[in-house]
Amino acid sequence: MTKSMNVQVRYFASLREALGPGDTLAVEPDATVGNVRDVLIARSPVHAQALARGRAVRTAMNQTLCDEAAVVRDGAELAFFPPVTGG
Repeated sequence: MTKSMNVQVRYFASLREALGPGDTLAVEPDATVGNVRDVLIARSPVHAQALARGRAVRTAMNQTLCDEAAVVRDGAELAFFPPVTGG
């Protein structure tokens, strides 16, 4: 039996407006940031639209920018945000 890991997901800017501040998510060991995005996309139609593969979405793990190939560690904080934020 494989033990799942918990990651903290946070959304910022327009993604936060659409999806809320974030959530805790159980993922499989050795999951990548891209795998987590796919799990989130499957969660609801709102998630599917906000995080759709055709949309530009930046990611950070533990406050460091990363790409979708980055392997997620247990307890990591993942942030999803549009490429241009601020004001």
